[in-house]
Amino acid sequence: MELNIALLKGDGIGPEIVDSAVAVLEKTAAKFGHKFNFTPYLIGGCAIDETGLPLPQETVDGCLASDSVLLGAVGGPKWDGLAGDIRPEKALLGIRSAMGLYTNLRPAKLYPALRGASPLKDEIVGGGFDILIVRELTGGIYFGDRGYREGKYGTEAFDTEAYSVTEIERIGKAAFEAAMKRGKRLCSVDKANVLESSRLWRKTMHEMAESYPEVEYRDMFVDNAAMQLVRDPKQFDVIVTSNMFGDILSDEASQITGSIGMLASASLGASKRGLYEPIHGSAPDIAGTNAANPIATILSGAMMLRYSFGLAKEADTIEAAVDKALNDGHRTADLMGTDKGKPLTCTEMTEVILKNI
Repeated sequence: MELNIALLKGDGIGPEIVDSAVAVLEKTAAKFGHKFNFTPYLIGGCAIDETGLPLPQETVDGCLASDSVLLGAVGGPKWDGLAGDIRPEKALLGIRSAMGLYTNLRPAKLYPALRGASPLKDEIVGGGFDILIVRELTGGIYFGDRGYREGKYGTEAFDTEAYSVTEIERIGKAAFEAAMKRGKRLCSVDKANVLESSRLWRKTMHEMAESYPEVEYRDMFVDNAAMQLVRDPKQFDVIVTSNMFGDILSDEASQITGSIGMLASASLGASKRGLYEPIHGSAPDIAGTNAANPIATILSGAMMLRYSFGLAKEADTIEAAVDKALNDGHRTADLMGTDKGKPLTCTEMTEVILKNI
């Protein structure tokens, strides 16, 4: 199989971690007889420096012409003074919109080998947990009407939460189908006791649940879900929720795994083409020091093989290589915790994983 992959290395540690993921993907391709063609494009601050825009049209066209896209990270203090519409982070919304990506998949997995890194007590996390958060990505309050108006107490700002049945159904379908491939348990998170948009969300999800009788379905208010994630994360298999709630809950879930440097993500739409990226930022404080943890980006590459290309065995191989590296005691600086010894560099951790493939 020959596939074309667009690379958006971006800013900060982005180039380092993307290079690590490319090395792992290339070795995996060679092992299974595939050919991956990688083409880099500019995005974020580096794109602003070179073109004046955070998302040049050439980048959009290149991503749309590719089979899938691997992203590093964007942004940094160098560009903090720019206006909101030309900040590096604006490129993320732009590329998601251009690619028609409305489903965000964020796994939150606590590896048994890293149990000590979790802030949760041992009796809570036990042998680890494995949660998939399915977040709606292009609707809700982040994309609703907004502005200023005169209110009861003078000038006020407003943002509008709105969802259509179609938007709910398509994210619901992604969540139910993900649950069918995992533990067949789905929790839909909303705020139906207060929000009208959540009441439509819940009604639509209930109707969809009838088509998936094998899935154990339940509803949960978002405030309770936030509490339950730290009280008993093992109760969850797949969580589906709106854009804003998913943004908050997925970051909470990332922290209880022990390190944000371990977590991958996938953004998908109606086609097989997706955008794959680690959920951490550009970490400008360690950029260029070879101290970054490449695992989240490497696992994002594995998600690409699984979800966009249907290469499950290849994805399993990469994930097993990461598992072995951790079980053998290899750690980057962010994973050290109270362990003594010298942490591995980004390059060294990548080399360990490559040897395990």
